[in-house]
Amino acid sequence: MPQPSFEDLRADVARRIEEGLDELLSPKARPGEAARPPRLVEAMRYVMLGGGKRLRPALLVGAARMFGAVGDGPLAAGLAIECVHGYSLVHDDLPAMDDDDLRRGRPTAHRAFDEATAILAGDALQTIAFETLAGERVHADAAVRVELVVTLARAAGLGGMAGGQMLDLAAEGRFGGAEVQSEADIRRMQAMKTGALIEAAVEMGAILGEADGAPRRALRRYAHALGAAFQVADDLLDAEGATGTVGKKTGKDAAAGKATLVAVHGVDGARRRLEALTAEAIGALETFGEAAEPLRCAARFVAARDS
Repeated sequence: MPQPSFEDLRADVARRIEEGLDELLSPKARPGEAARPPRLVEAMRYVMLGGGKRLRPALLVGAARMFGAVGDGPLAAGLAIECVHGYSLVHDDLPAMDDDDLRRGRPTAHRAFDEATAILAGDALQTIAFETLAGERVHADAAVRVELVVTLARAAGLGGMAGGQMLDLAAEGRFGGAEVQSEADIRRMQAMKTGALIEAAVEMGAILGEADGAPRRALRRYAHALGAAFQVADDLLDAEGATGTVGKKTGKDAAAGKATLVAVHGVDGARRRLEALTAEAIGALETFGEAAEPLRCAARFVAARDS
């Protein structure tokens, strides 16, 4: 049976994730909640609705479908990972972090509202993500839900996204003199800050599809290469892209002295690295045949994106 293209899959998942977020972030308090402060709900909806590629939930759903896991469960898990991604963007944009004024062509949350509201919106998005992931809608088996929670928590936390952000700030010299970053240091930081959540999306799909053994290992190789490719593509966009197209201010990495593979190898070297990582990701899916075509297309999508 022909597989949908990744663009078709992403468009379908994006529409359904948008609908799910609209419901999840309703102003109406849910059972067990005393109230939902209107300004906080407004900020969370501002961050999460009406934009975004929804790449991570699409990867999760695509990986789950490869192993026959369909229905509401993967989409509910996709809501959770998208909320964690949204929280990370809100906090990364803060003046104390990357100090960005634009995100997806609009003022960042702390500019549209204020810093305190942005911080609380990020906090609330993170917690509602894990509340969602723990729900029976995701999977009837509590053991599966626990594995999903642990996978996402590790990807987002000390040894993943949050730890990677700390390494990134340290490389800028925020806490004293910045040390010269080796390529290995840069790759580790990027694998934590950006790659970990992309890897978690694919891993969570595999968990829902009950994949194990060699198929699970192959998906991990794919996801690791894909996460690295995404960050190299992001670095290239910052170096070469236009603010109006990318949706955020470009040229910031070089101005801040950020540790990137573009800084190490130049634009041409980074582009060769991106091509190699894309080929590595696609090659990891060789044994899956036609069933993996959407994920192969996802690797090409990541390499070719312009925003």
